[in-house]
Amino acid sequence: MRKFLVVLDDSRECLNAMRFAALRAAHTGGGVQVLSIIPPEEFQHWMGVADLMRAEARERIEAHFEVFAQWMRDKQGVNPELIIREGDAVTEILAQVNADPAVGILVLGAGTEKSGPGPLVTAMTRSSGSLPIPITIVPGDMSKERLESIT
Repeated sequence: MRKFLVVLDDSRECLNAMRFAALRAAHTGGGVQVLSIIPPEEFQHWMGVADLMRAEARERIEAHFEVFAQWMRDKQGVNPELIIREGDAVTEILAQVNADPAVGILVLGAGTEKSGPGPLVTAMTRSSGSLPIPITIVPGDMSKERLESIT
């Protein structure tokens, strides 16, 4: 089964990327793999605090994921898989793509700010020529109705 890999973060455009991935998976018989990345901690010498912050980040990610997962299961009939990695976002996305050969498409949401589509979209498109899978970039301000009509 081909999986759509989508990144779960705190950005507003993440919502459209999630919708697109779920709709495409539902229409093509694919799956959705949701990747959330915990950035590396900068205060490694406070291991007890870092461990607590890491655990809190995982709890927050799992709660955030469950909202999307419930919608995907109930509305689209897709049961998404959550992957949590820790490190640099681009490095961890590439590692996940390489770790799971069923991942066939990376879905990213583009920001609508005047400064550009966002650091993740910018970084991933720079290396898109050497990626083993295609990238789908979903506009952050695309309406739910428009997303449904194109998927």
